[in-house]
Amino acid sequence: MSDKIFLEFSNDAKTWKKVEHFISYTVEADLYVADHAFSLELANPEIDIHPGSQCRLYVNDQLELTGIVDRRARRCDKQGKKLTIEGRDLMGLLVDSYCEQFITVQNTKLSALAELLLKTVPFINRKDIIYQQDLVGKLKTRKRRGTSDFMAFFDAPQKMAMIAPGMTIFQVLQTYALSRGQMFYGLPDGTFVFGRPLVGGEPEYSLIINKEGIGNNLISADVEENISKRFSKVTVIGQQQGDDLMDMDATKVQTKATVADPGFPFYKPFVQCNNNDSQSPALHARLLMTRMQHEGFRLTYELARHSQNGRNFSLNRMAQVKDSIHDVDGAFLITGRTFKLDKQSGASTLLRLSPPGLVEDSGLQKGARK
Repeated sequence: MSDKIFLEFSNDAKTWKKVEHFISYTVEADLYVADHAFSLELANPEIDIHPGSQCRLYVNDQLELTGIVDRRARRCDKQGKKLTIEGRDLMGLLVDSYCEQFITVQNTKLSALAELLLKTVPFINRKDIIYQQDLVGKLKTRKRRGTSDFMAFFDAPQKMAMIAPGMTIFQVLQTYALSRGQMFYGLPDGTFVFGRPLVGGEPEYSLIINKEGIGNNLISADVEENISKRFSKVTVIGQQQGDDLMDMDATKVQTKATVADPGFPFYKPFVQCNNNDSQSPALHARLLMTRMQHEGFRLTYELARHSQNGRNFSLNRMAQVKDSIHDVDGAFLITGRTFKLDKQSGASTLLRLSPPGLVEDSGLQKGARK
């Protein structure tokens, strides 16, 4: 059975129309890219769809993206008229929306901060924000996950003193998340999440390629190892907003945490100063190291379908890999996914995978405020 994709859109937020036929498409999603994009070349160029239209993209009747049309491109040639539309998910609105004035927010909790920043952003759900503590298994759509201690830590009044004009809404909320070792990202239904990559769990997909060709389900396989994106250790210094880093007294100052990568071949340090909010430099450092390790070893596999066993390929899910050509065997985390269709090769899915798991605590070094 072939994959089915369709787009629902509305030019007025009242009447919704459906588009089912496409000449080509690309639907991108990446765990480390804030806004997820799509590009669709429509088979019916007379369809009346405009930039600014709300849209919902479905693959095999499963919602995969809720967003806005950014661009419409029309063209005619010997073959006739062509219409291409491009857009992004709702996180794109936060990436594009800038804070307009200085706002004092010191000791403001996340719920109040989010309400303040999101009140003028259209189309989004301002109330349903997910806080994720459990990092093993499937992410469930619930407003709060975690113990009361975790929630007290995560929603503690943040130390950022001032939001300045020119900062984007995404930058502010991402800064808050990183200081607590979390990421800030969106789900296909438009819900926003503060969470981290999975560290394990039961694989939901199976990816196989071997020299004999027995049981293969991959079109292509690429393995990339790149130490330019990795470091032997990551240090995060927590510094309060308003302190001058060039005139800082190192004997009095900051909270600090360092995470080491014992598998890195030589000494190569990375340091980041977080001068907005030092709630947890330790967790921030671990998250940065996890991303670097993900980018330093990446598997890229192409399949002929958008789903497996009735489940669409999705981000932040585990897949069992048996790649005897590159000697890769184990469970890996899906960090990127592209659905695509073109005239030459038909529909396919490109998956980007990395080893799961957060940095071990044994590599963590903490510095106390003096």
